[in-house]
Amino acid sequence: MAQHVRDVMTTDLVTVEPQTSVTAVAEMMRDEDIGAVLVTDGDRLRGLVTDRDLVVRSVAAGHDPGSTTVIDACSDELITVGPGDRLGHAVELMREHSVRRVPVVDQKQHAVGLVSLGDLAIERDPHSALGDISAAGPHT
Repeated sequence: MAQHVRDVMTTDLVTVEPQTSVTAVAEMMRDEDIGAVLVTDGDRLRGLVTDRDLVVRSVAAGHDPGSTTVIDACSDELITVGPGDRLGHAVELMREHSVRRVPVVDQKQHAVGLVSLGDLAIERDPHSALGDISAAGPHT
């Protein structure tokens, strides 16, 4: 059984620059069949934006998704873990901050992965409903 974040994290990261439009990010999420994108400024991790963030902080707020930048839709508080952190620590942070995804950063604070509630469900209880759903392939 996996014990550390590096054992379950996703390393195939999708990133965008802070000035990317909400529309462009939504199209990227659709095309890549993903629900979260990391926002980076060069090597620096600036945020994480989810499909829910785009809806709640941009569309539902009445902002024009074509002219609103993704940095305006990101969470203000960025919670991260390291690849060597124990899975229990990632779970605690997710609970404490009510988040479903946490970027994984190296010692220089560069993004190296992403751990999600689904990743943890597959590892901890693969036969649960969430584990089954998370392990399923993309829907087209």
